[in-house]
Parts: sequence; structure tokens; C-alpha cells
Amino acid sequence: MKFLKKLLLTILILMIVLISILFIIGYSTYTKALKEKPLINRVTEITTKENFIKFDNLSEYYRNAVIAVEDHRFYDHGPVDFIAICRAFYTNLKNKELQEGGSTITQQVAKNIIFSQEQTWTRKLGEIFAAYDLEKNYTKNQIFEIYVNTAYYGIYEASHGYYKKEPKDLTLDEASMLAGIPNAPSIYSPNVNINLAKKRQAHVIKKMQEYGYISQEQSLPFLSYSY
Repeated sequence: MKFLKKLLLTILILMIVLISILFIIGYSTYTKALKEKPLINRVTEITTKENFIKFDNLSEYYRNAVIAVEDHRFYDHGPVDFIAICRAFYTNLKNKELQEGGSTITQQVAKNIIFSQEQTWTRKLGEIFAAYDLEKNYTKNQIFEIYVNTAYYGIYEASHGYYKKEPKDLTLDEASMLAGIPNAPSIYSPNVNINLAKKRQAHVIKKMQEYGYISQEQSLPFLSYSY
């Protein structure tokens, strides 16, 4: 019994030490990035651009499509969604490959405006601290509009480039197509491979129906390309 208690105490101490080390590394990674340029400066540079699209000037179809496919609990969780992280970990472990990520929209904003796209574990740790800082200083709607203006090459350019219209005027068909592109622009862009783009769009539509944004009747015309 004494041995078991000592073993459990040792494991607990090691876990505390490990968590402390990860905390220090993540925080130092984030603060180092802020020394290069403070968070408020980074956000201001984006939100003051000529073609920055505000939340209210986005098609409701597009807002719902992005939320459904990227982070359906965006308005219900904090900067980090631990449920999504556990689900992604289980899915990836079960399928023995990296199929799902657990990053929230806020974490993706942190990646887009603060860190490089390089996939490193130190960046992921720093991203968590950045996400908490973002949600401390900005509303969910502000974070969402920063995301859609920085993902891929921005919703203004995407809307005008593909459909020659303002983002507020996107239809369900157009909005669901554009919502799927940032996941992998080199693969899912309709200009690259229309069949894969349609399959990705069908996935977006299924998520929109699953989370109650559209009806089954609205989804049916898009599902012939379903995965």
C-alpha cells in the first residue's frame, strides 16, 4: 500500500512538473511573438484594411456554414474546446491517422495573425495563450469576422473572385462552397478540382443540416456529391 501511494504521488508530481513546463513554453512562445508586434496592432492592421468585411455584412448562410463546419460550438465554449480536442484525439487514435483537429475558430485566428503556419507543438502551445488573450479583448463576433477575413485569402476576395458579388449577397450554394475552401485551398478550390470542391461542399451542407441551420429539403440538391 505504501509503495502504491508513493508511486501515485510520484506520478502526480511528474504530471505537475510536465504541465508547468508546457505552461512556461507556451507562454514564452506567445510573449515572444507579441514582442515582435503587440496583439492590438496585429488586429488593427487587419480590421482597418479597405476591404475588411464586418460581421453584419456577411451572408447569414455563410456565417452559419463556417460555424457548422469549423467550430459548431463556437458561441458555447471558451477559447479552447476541450470536448473537441478529446473527440479529435479519439477519432485520430481509432483511425490511426490524423483526420480531425480540435482547434477552435479563436485558435485558428491566433494562428493566422500571430504565428506562422508551421506545425510545431511549441506553436500549438503558444496558440492556446493567444486564444485566451483574444477572447479577453474581443467579442466572439469580432473574432469570427477576423477569421473569415484572414482564412485563405479573405472572404471579400473569395466572394468577388468566384461570384463577383458582395459577401452579404451569397446564396446557400455559394456560401457553402466558399466555407469549405479554407480547409485545403489547393485541393477544394472549384478552380482546381470541381468534383472535390462539390464533395467538400456536400460535407458543409450536411453539417449545416445536422446543426439545424438548414432543413433536409434544402440540403438534398447538394448531397449527390456526398462523401
